[in-house]
Amino acid sequence: MNYTDLDVWKYSRGLVKEVYLLTKKYPKEEMYGLTNKVRRCAVSVPSNIAEGIGRQSNKETIHFLFIAKGSLQEVETQLYLSFDLGYMSKEDLKNILEKVISCKKLLNGFINYYKKL
Repeated sequence: MNYTDLDVWKYSRGLVKEVYLLTKKYPKEEMYGLTNKVRRCAVSVPSNIAEGIGRQSNKETIHFLFIAKGSLQEVETQLYLSFDLGYMSKEDLKNILEKVISCKKLLNGFINYYKKL
């Protein structure tokens, strides 16, 4: 299986792009704070999916898929914090959270698929 063919990996890459575009609007003083943190967590999602697929056993793969899921939870939390701090509009939050939820569903489905192998 090639990870680059996976819908969940492709979708999570799109989420990274959305996070980067959204965080460009954050205040400059957040460059090394929340901006950096949310971007790193977003990047962690497709990265851990890829690393998991490259592992030798289903157990290891599932472990990295759960790390990706944890990173996705972090992204979601940081997006809420960004909204709380006034760095994005309610509409921006709604739109990006829809993408996060879709990514969660894809990732959960993929984890469940791997658990059955």
